[in-house]
This record gives sequence, C-alpha cells and structure tokens, in this order.
Amino acid sequence: MPDRKIRVLIVDDSAAVRTTLTDIISSDPALEVMATAADPYIAVERIRQEVPDVIFLDIELPRMDGITFLKKMMSQRPIPVVICSSHASEGSDMLIKALEAGAVDVVPKPRVDTVEALHDSRARICAAARNAAEARLKGRAVRPPAPEIHVEAKLTADAVIPPRSAARAASALATIPVTEPVICIGASTGGTEALRDVLVELPAASPAILIVQHMPERFTAAFARRLNGLCQVRVKEAEDGDVLEAGQVLIAPGGRHMTLQRTGSRYTVNIVDGPHVSRHRPSVDVLFRSAAYGAGRNALGILLTGMGDDGARGLLEMRQAGATTIAQDEESSVVFGMPKEAIALGAAAKIVPLKRVAQEITTYASRAPLRDSA
Repeated sequence: MPDRKIRVLIVDDSAAVRTTLTDIISSDPALEVMATAADPYIAVERIRQEVPDVIFLDIELPRMDGITFLKKMMSQRPIPVVICSSHASEGSDMLIKALEAGAVDVVPKPRVDTVEALHDSRARICAAARNAAEARLKGRAVRPPAPEIHVEAKLTADAVIPPRSAARAASALATIPVTEPVICIGASTGGTEALRDVLVELPAASPAILIVQHMPERFTAAFARRLNGLCQVRVKEAEDGDVLEAGQVLIAPGGRHMTLQRTGSRYTVNIVDGPHVSRHRPSVDVLFRSAAYGAGRNALGILLTGMGDDGARGLLEMRQAGATTIAQDEESSVVFGMPKEAIALGAAAKIVPLKRVAQEITTYASRAPLRDSA
C-alpha cells in the first residue's frame, strides 16, 4: 500500500492564489491540499483540526504578518513551511528573515500568464512541497520521503562542462601547480541557516570560498548581503570574472551556473548560462567538476544539507582529483539527501556534524601548505 499523500495547508489572503496553488499542488499524485486559510488566525483553527505536513505561507497577510506567525509556530509546534511570496522574485531581505525564522524554502507566487510559466511554477512548487515534507525540524519527526515525480530530463554536469577521459584527466592533474587553497561548498534545503552557521565562525583570513546554494534568481544577492553583515569574511554574489581572494566568499547567482577557472596560480570564476543540471541552476555538480578540473588537490569540497543528489557526483570527481572532501552528517542535516548520495558514492572522505564544518575549513587551511610541500 503506498504511503499517504503529503498534506498541505495554504495560507494566503488572495482567493485567486489559493485556488491556483490548490490546482497546482493537487496535480501532483504525492500531494493533497488539506485546507486553505486567508490569514494566520484561520490557519491556527485548521491546524487544530488536522496537522499538515507542509504549510505554504504568504508574508503579507491580514491580522498577523507571515513572519510573526512563522516565529510563533516554530516556537510552539514546528511544521515545515514554504514561503510563497511575490517578493521571491525580488530577492527581498524579508525573505532572508523568513528563512532565519525557520522556513525551509521560498518560492515565487505561481505564474499563469503563459503555458511555460505555469509549467515552471508547477514544477518548482510541487518540488518544494515534497522537499519540505522531509525537513528535519526540532521537535518534529522526519516524514518518510515521498516518491520523486520526474517532470523533466535530468542532465549531468556534461551539459555545461565537457567530461575528460581518464588519461586526459590524469595528465591535466599532474600539471596543476601548488596554489592557495580553495573551498567549494554546495547546499540546498536548510542550507541558508547551515551556511550562516559555518561562515560566522570563520576568521577574516580564511581561504577563498565558492558557494552554490539552490535559490531563485535575484534572491542570492540579498542572501549574500545578509551574510556579509554577520561574518568576518567578505560575502558577495559572484560576478563573471571575479578573482578569488583570501577572506572572500562568492555565492553563485540564482538562475546561472558558476565555474572555477585557473590561470597559472590564480583563480577566477565564470558565471555562465546553460540548462539545469541535476534539475538545478546553479548546480553544485557544475561547480565541483570545475574545481576538480581546475584546482585538483588544492581544493576542499563540502556538501551540506539538501534534497536530491546535486553535488554527489561532483564531490566524487573532486576526491578522485586529489581534493579533500566532506559531507554533513544525517543528524545535523535538515534534509539528508545530497550528503547521503555523496556518502553512498564514496565521495566523502569525512562525515561531520554541521557544528564542526567551520573547524574543518580552518584546519584544512592551516595544513594545506604542509600537505602540498610533502
């Protein structure tokens, strides 16, 4: 007998949006809309009648704003929340606060102006609901994974970076000079909080860090600004041609891939268009493959919490190229998808809790020169 469907509660003051979201979510055989509510007070009554697996929550609501409601709920009865807001396409700082308050994902309001826009909205919204249902929140048991619904061809990093033969890869790796260490990090669901927890612990003189966090277009700029105000390291959204520098963190812009490029002993990033890889753009696999090819043993690859398998194969390629590799452990992951897949492939040389990741980066940086000179 198949698992029961994931029950979704929709909280939005627009009747039209509630109807559209209901139609979209109900189109996925793994999901069902158990109820809708026009404001948080009505939502509370619905929750008292039946506890949903996932809540889709707007921010601008009557009688109580969405973030206030989110904070109250997370302190009393944690339920995975996906913020569904028109501000998602603007990269609003308000949405960063929602993620910090406990939301597991952010999606834009559904678009119905074209068939293609509706298709994209349906894929993003349904995936967010399924991913959120697996989120590990304090005080909440983990729900068994829902069956994955394949809505599009799943491309590999080959679609952006051509693969190398074993002989060519070995020859290229042998020519990579010793350089300053480069840290590459990938994350998805739960990653905004995880990345904050890691980066705030790092000293200003940390090695250059490249990050792919699955986020909507224009949202990563606000995320970078928020982190920059909290951390000793400098954080910015990556731009094409940025030079990697110690003490700086570059976050891949939403909607585009980021690759690492080496010229001699200097590294830069390229921001490139291309298809979704592992159903994501930016893709962790793309960044990790470029690091394997360009940095080899000079790199540290880290795969944090997230749904799916993006980054698992790329982390394996980094390890095969001589890089040090780490995966976050299950207990500290909001969703143990991406790290689990990497561990299953043998891609992670070490598995650590989130609270130890910053220490691993610092230790790696301090030992890198000794390792390379050995």
